[in-house]
Amino acid sequence: MIASERASRQVSDVAIVGAGPGGLAAAILLAASGASVDVYERQPQVGGRTRRLSLGDHHFDVGPTFFMMPYVLDEILAAAGRKLSDRVEMTRLDPMYRLLLGQPEGDPITLDTTQDLALMARRISTIQPEDGAAFERFIADNRRKLAAMTPLLRRPIRSVLDLVSRDALRAGPHLRPWQSLYDHLKGYFRHPSVRLSMSFQCKYLGMSPYECPELFSILPFIEYEYGIWHPTGGCNALMRAMADIAEELGVRFHLGRAVEKVEFEGRRAVGVHVDGSLHRHAHVVVNADAAHALRTLVPASLRPTWSDDRLDRCRYSCSTSMLYLGVEGEVDLPHHTIYVSRQYEQNLADIARHGTLSQDPSMYVCNPVPVDPSMAPRGTSSLYVLVPTPNVQPGFSKVDWAAQAPGLREQALDQLESVFGIRGIRGRIRAERTVTPLDWKAEGIQFGATFNLAHNLGQMLHRRPHHQLQDVDGMWLVGGGTHPGSGLPVIFLSAQITARLLCGRLGLPCALDQAPPSAARSASLRGWTSPTATT
Repeated sequence: MIASERASRQVSDVAIVGAGPGGLAAAILLAASGASVDVYERQPQVGGRTRRLSLGDHHFDVGPTFFMMPYVLDEILAAAGRKLSDRVEMTRLDPMYRLLLGQPEGDPITLDTTQDLALMARRISTIQPEDGAAFERFIADNRRKLAAMTPLLRRPIRSVLDLVSRDALRAGPHLRPWQSLYDHLKGYFRHPSVRLSMSFQCKYLGMSPYECPELFSILPFIEYEYGIWHPTGGCNALMRAMADIAEELGVRFHLGRAVEKVEFEGRRAVGVHVDGSLHRHAHVVVNADAAHALRTLVPASLRPTWSDDRLDRCRYSCSTSMLYLGVEGEVDLPHHTIYVSRQYEQNLADIARHGTLSQDPSMYVCNPVPVDPSMAPRGTSSLYVLVPTPNVQPGFSKVDWAAQAPGLREQALDQLESVFGIRGIRGRIRAERTVTPLDWKAEGIQFGATFNLAHNLGQMLHRRPHHQLQDVDGMWLVGGGTHPGSGLPVIFLSAQITARLLCGRLGLPCALDQAPPSAARSASLRGWTSPTATT
């Protein structure tokens, strides 16, 4: 739409539904490109699942606590003439995280991960001597693999025709779609616990390494190549900085305003309904759980490709049960600690196939205060505790959350003591919030599947909902439900793809293309320092 047409209709170019990371990134890129943008968010604050939870003076990220590939976000801010390191203080973590690799008998194996690759290889060698050298080979192979895959992660994949390209042909030799990630790792590592240390990351997608496609071996590589970072104030600090930049660019935020449905004239989206009133917009970008948004915002008659029946038949990720704990005293744990169940295969089968809770669940604890004292009052700690669980899809889940949530809480507290070594945890709790999959579902997440649609081969690339939604005109998607998938870096990539496509429709040069990505990456990685790894 040319500028005169925009002015004559007197409507904003773009409505963005949801102020999560994808919506905020899209808002910045579109506004920096010259579009008029309104963002509607039903929560009273920005961030979506990356918002902040405060229990008194104890502060927590509600969802993501890992921040990787900061250069992807810096590319977006560079398009707006800003720099991430000017807005958010960042700390590169070393150890990146501690792994407690459960064993069938005896104590877990403890493995502190580091970007010092030689040191990491030595640490792995203490578990299995030859696996240290295999780690270095794994890193080198995945460096080439990610380089080959990156062009496919940065552009829309709308059909198999988009895979018939020079870039796809370059990526092809690095992919083995018939292999699971775990089976792929057998070609590198002898020790099962080392394989798990390089495959638990598929939990970021809500999947099992025994089912996750092998192409996701790039996930652990990304951690070792680009590091894991903590933004001071938590990942929500990134969201607040993005919102500030968006407002500087003229974006209008409507917080505490839930979009009830998208208005269509024929098959074209022409606005959104908020508080019973129609707000007209030339285009609507949806940054919400894709499956839930399609069912609730778009009439069934307008989405034959994504009918209710198809959405019901899709595979969905696992869910999570959360404890946000304000506790007395310091906690002697690294920033991120991950316990891998001693019955890992059974734990994954319970989550993905049986729909039940496990006797020995895997668990993740974030302890940010040693790095970031702003997250809790002096002399106390704020602990984020996550237990992967089944989602609540009807006919699958066998968990009665009203009856079983208290028992899972007790089990998690037991593990905090016995596995994570936090003594006397029950007597130290001063503030607490529990979240179950039913709470995630009530928040507008389909079946409480916190990592969105599963990333199996049948639901990747062009088989996910498209950035420009099929069957209708003027409606667009960003976020984990579209290509490339879940996780903050790839959600930011989805926003880049959608912004480029939508700028083309609006007749605007996309600001993203004015700053070379390599320059933004270099600036990003120069912007913060890394502590030296130690033994």
